[in-house]
Amino acid sequence: MAQEKYHIFIIDDDSFLLDMYSFKFKGAGHEVEVASGPEDALIKLRAGAKPDAILCDIVMPGMDGFQVIEIIRKEQLAPGATLIVLSNRGEKADLDKARELGTDAYIVKARTVPSEVLEQVLRAIEAHKAKRV
Repeated sequence: MAQEKYHIFIIDDDSFLLDMYSFKFKGAGHEVEVASGPEDALIKLRAGAKPDAILCDIVMPGMDGFQVIEIIRKEQLAPGATLIVLSNRGEKADLDKARELGTDAYIVKARTVPSEVLEQVLRAIEAHKAKRV
């Protein structure tokens, strides 16, 4: 069976990481949209972006990723999307906060190579879809 193709939305203020992850997901046949920070992400989502998964960094200027996720939830932006934290921070408090916000996965960039990020994101999307059925 052919693997399903997804629309992946990546929010990160680091352009190198945006490019690297975009390349990885596009190389696997997925559609990728990027946002270079919280404000850019919210503009695109409010304009109607409908990703299957949102990968959100935590440490960003202006507002952090947790605040972005709270707004996405509150405004019901991309209501069916799998929400994934993709951050270099991996402290228990961060993991707990992400869980409280109802995220589907938490990936620590520093401990995960891009191919593993791809695999974990796809598994999280599949698990999220299975819960909704």
